[in-house]
Amino acid sequence: MNQIGIIGLAVMGRSLALNMADHGYKVAGYNRSYEVTKQMVEKNPHENFIPYETLEEFVKSLEKPRKVMLMVKAGKAVDAVIEQLLPLLENGDIIMDGGNSFFEDTIRREAYVKRQGLHYFGIGISGGEEGARKGPSIMPGGDCEAYEEIRSILENIAAKSEDGTPCCTYIGENGAGHYVKMVHNGIEYADMQLIAEAYLVLKHIGKFNNQEIGKIFEEYQKGELSSFLIRITSEIFQEMDDMSTQSLVDMIKDSAQQKGTGRWTNMEALKQGIDVSMIAAAGNARLMSNKETRKTAEEHYPRIKIAKIPNHETLIEDVRKSLYAAKIIAYAQGFDLLKQASTAYDWNLPLGKIASIFRAGCIIQAKFLNDITRAYEHEKNLSHLLLDEVFEKRVISYENALRQIAAQAMLSGIPVPAMANAISYLDLFTKNHVGANLIQAQRDYFGAHTFERIDKDGSFHHEWGK
Repeated sequence: MNQIGIIGLAVMGRSLALNMADHGYKVAGYNRSYEVTKQMVEKNPHENFIPYETLEEFVKSLEKPRKVMLMVKAGKAVDAVIEQLLPLLENGDIIMDGGNSFFEDTIRREAYVKRQGLHYFGIGISGGEEGARKGPSIMPGGDCEAYEEIRSILENIAAKSEDGTPCCTYIGENGAGHYVKMVHNGIEYADMQLIAEAYLVLKHIGKFNNQEIGKIFEEYQKGELSSFLIRITSEIFQEMDDMSTQSLVDMIKDSAQQKGTGRWTNMEALKQGIDVSMIAAAGNARLMSNKETRKTAEEHYPRIKIAKIPNHETLIEDVRKSLYAAKIIAYAQGFDLLKQASTAYDWNLPLGKIASIFRAGCIIQAKFLNDITRAYEHEKNLSHLLLDEVFEKRVISYENALRQIAAQAMLSGIPVPAMANAISYLDLFTKNHVGANLIQAQRDYFGAHTFERIDKDGSFHHEWGK
């Protein structure tokens, strides 16, 4: 009998199936198009992977309680497969959705499947094709007791941090796993945007060529900025195009697409009343990158003279400090949203463990996640990551560099929306007076919305101008 089955054998499904097979699990595979299944077997034959042409045969091959992981496109396809599976499964069987489903859909599906006597898990999986194949970061959400049935499989195939800990932990009930994956992706958007902005500064203010920028990021990777994204960035800038004599990055169109998770993070942040302005700025930057009017607009607006820099070494170091400080602020925004969601949805999210499973396998894996893990382990009820002593000292130390780099960029007409929002967020977060008293007065003036006083409790209204 097979120990687990995977439905959907495109890139991620195929990679996960082979990962499980490598770890000694007997894996059943099914795809709506059997041609895809045959191609997988031909290209990646594995003694522990058994393909099936029909869903009925696939389900019958599984040991009880049956464990079925869906790796199909998020949305209606997930609901359709669930409906096909329900008549074939029995009480206690487990359905897992490993795609990027919206967490509210997962909450709905979990309740629906539970009424049928089955268990349902929404499982966030990060790491792309390579991570899925060699070890991803895994975020399972669902029934706590039923998790014991799938724990060993998920923890065995997950990436391992430097101390050998699996990058997989039980997140919480129903949609918790997909929620954490959503916020992970939001942080990923901000992280990538910050690196892109650092690139623009080095290229247009520092006048470094691609090979030099690649070497700069290579040096960044050796220190506290060490991360998956910094590493691949250093490699990207040193890659030559195989269809021309140019650097490959210069031959790639200057526009970037996005999927739903970044947008969902912003929508959810508004719902929860949490500022994730850096994530929003990163999403907006991708939207603007696809505006065809950019080229026309550039012809209408004169070029701004590039700000003069003191020396290249100072710029390189200031960019490094800027990246670190801004990245910490972006992660702090994401974890602030997770903290609020933990209360709002009664999930009791383990923030320290969540940080720990991001240390390897996933896209946002970074050296300073060890410090984030430590921060939440040291103070479980830490109200905000920027109030942790280690990050507080580092941000204060690097704040001036972040302001200098963002200012130089803006004076030079170089777009740095994520860095600019990092500074604005820091100022709003750390200043006692932010002008909201005036806004209260304005709202009371035009709409009699009342205001609060600093010397008395309660709500007050004033007859303005009378």
